[in-house]
Amino acid sequence: MPEVKCEKCGKAFYAKPSWIKIGNGKYCSRECSYKSQLKGRYFKCDICGKKTWRMPSKFEHSKSGKIFCNKSCQALWRNKFYSGPLHPKWLGGKNIYRKILMQTGKPIICRSCGYNNELVLLAHHIDKNRKNNKAENLEWLCRNCHYLVHDRKTI
Repeated sequence: MPEVKCEKCGKAFYAKPSWIKIGNGKYCSRECSYKSQLKGRYFKCDICGKKTWRMPSKFEHSKSGKIFCNKSCQALWRNKFYSGPLHPKWLGGKNIYRKILMQTGKPIICRSCGYNNELVLLAHHIDKNRKNNKAENLEWLCRNCHYLVHDRKTI
């Protein structure tokens, strides 16, 4: 039997001539054969920095050219990058007043009664102009106080 070198690790081993004739006998073990088929490499996640293994085909299909360790990191990046005017379904920002109010850091309690259940609180436009979404024009009101402000004109 002829002695050949492993294409992966370079170790010398014996291979049958019939194996070499049909294109086999290139690797000294199943482990080297398996490792030769892996074309990927380790990359750092663009969000958390965690090392992750990816195949080259994953980069070819990536529109952004970014690499993520899991769907959670990908969603974090996508939510930052494709939010607001960059989102394909952006309608001009007329309905984002609640999000603007959340980002201001104002305490999430009703300005009138002090109720603090976030599920019940609404974003209220102080000047009653729904197109004016500046942070100074927004405040939290519970549903009851919001109704009283608009319909009863008592607060």
